[in-house]
Amino acid sequence: MKTKLFLLGLFVSTMTMVGQTTSTTDSKPETWYFKLGGSYFMETVATEFPVVAGQLPNKDIYVNGVLSSRETITGSFGEGFRSGITAGYRFSPRVGVEMGMNYFKSNSKTMVETVGRYIQVNPFIISVTGKAEGKITAFDLAPALVLFLGEAKGFEPYTKVGVIIPVHGDLTIETTRAYTTPAGVTNAYTKEEVLPNPTMGFMAALGTSYKLGKNISVFAELEYRNFTVSGDTKETVEYTENGVDKLNTPTSFRDGSYSVNHTNYVEQINTTSNSKVTNAAGFDSTKATDDISSYVGISGLGMTLGLKYSL
Repeated sequence: MKTKLFLLGLFVSTMTMVGQTTSTTDSKPETWYFKLGGSYFMETVATEFPVVAGQLPNKDIYVNGVLSSRETITGSFGEGFRSGITAGYRFSPRVGVEMGMNYFKSNSKTMVETVGRYIQVNPFIISVTGKAEGKITAFDLAPALVLFLGEAKGFEPYTKVGVIIPVHGDLTIETTRAYTTPAGVTNAYTKEEVLPNPTMGFMAALGTSYKLGKNISVFAELEYRNFTVSGDTKETVEYTENGVDKLNTPTSFRDGSYSVNHTNYVEQINTTSNSKVTNAAGFDSTKATDDISSYVGISGLGMTLGLKYSL
């Protein structure tokens, strides 16, 4: 899919350039330029979310403790706001390169939801209702090749293709649960931060600038971006029950150990892993839990508006 989009972008750009006969930029190309812009992206490719705290990415509704309906939750963290600054260099009237530096913050997405589930908490069977929501923040670099299509009446359309290289960011998961017991209701809140493995994505854009003056232009870009991120580590940074800090304290609903608050993501768990699933006898609660690495998608189609200053 990424290769097809890349080739399509190059094909459209090449055909447009061949068909262009005149250009006011042919005589005096720009050299350096800088752009400042803001974007809003909508999600495009929805995938199934990963397991959160041992729960599958489902919306489960129970009636009197019996599962009444189940719906798989899918989505992408590609929807949200982005701001960025870009430095560009124009080698010729037609060809240039850019380096974008961007900050992206996704909208919150529901990853797991459970209503009215019964669980055993000795000596009682209690009801649990809860929801887990995630959001991504990221800083990235976006080098790209730019093909300018010729200027006419102040407008200069262009296309570009490039890669996205995240340099810093995390997935924050906030989970709220209400445990209904004979003694009353306990409201639990958990905040987890997932740090990613290094990755790389793809972007393609179609845009145009419009000159306001000799050096100042406005620009608009329609951009498609797509990449996936796998987890490296996860840490529970906050856990409260009825507003009281219980992060490292054993309670009726979690043991508060180091293994509960820390996770290492790996490609495979086996009998030597620190996992209750595959190595219950050798599990060490003073070390991080080993778990299977999962992936989340960050794909979106967005519009960027901003200002361009040319030297």
